Amino acid sequence: MRVATFEIPLGIELLAAALGGLQGALFAAAHRDRRVDVLGVVIIGLSVALGGSLLRDVVLDQPPVVIWANSYLLVAASAAVLGMTLQQTLTRAEWPLTVLDAIVMGLFGAIATSKALSLGVGDVGALVVGVIGSIGGGVLRDILMNRPVSVLHVGTLYAVAAAAGAAALIVLVALSTPILIAGAGSATVTVAVRLAAVRRDWTFPEQGSMRLRRRS
Repeated sequence: MRVATFEIPLGIELLAAALGGLQGALFAAAHRDRRVDVLGVVIIGLSVALGGSLLRDVVLDQPPVVIWANSYLLVAASAAVLGMTLQQTLTRAEWPLTVLDAIVMGLFGAIATSKALSLGVGDVGALVVGVIGSIGGGVLRDILMNRPVSVLHVGTLYAVAAAAGAAALIVLVALSTPILIAGAGSATVTVAVRLAAVRRDWTFPEQGSMRLRRRS
């Protein structure tokens, strides 16, 4: 299902970049054992804010908008700096960071999926692009901080939440729902699945537990 044009307003994309920069900086500042300096915190913030968009555009063979438009870098960097000033207050509780992470995932996933559809990408491809856009920043963050990549380890259904949101947008667009409403619904689904998984400790079975027993 093709969306006529890429209709996500610039303000929403900049909001996603700002929240991503804020979340990345707070995340980095919270991990004191990594001894990340001020520049490192800003870089982590930028990776979360811009990583998903960058990977999305590379996969879609489009000019990376976060490089060509100055506003993305400025907004994301400013939000990362703000995150450093707020980290003493906000990193004491884990739940606000989890909520912020879920919102960032939902926004970037909805933006990536809608952009893929606007370019004529098929439903399955748009779903994949949506997942990449949603979790791309988090993957880069984990790599830069030398942490286990969340989506590859037993955890709280990162990719499932991202895919659920992307699928919701695709279905809503197929039903002729206006893209802004579809995007809001998509982000809401991602946030709801992600937070429910964290709250209820939903995970996939570990690889070792699925091994077939050998016959004696």
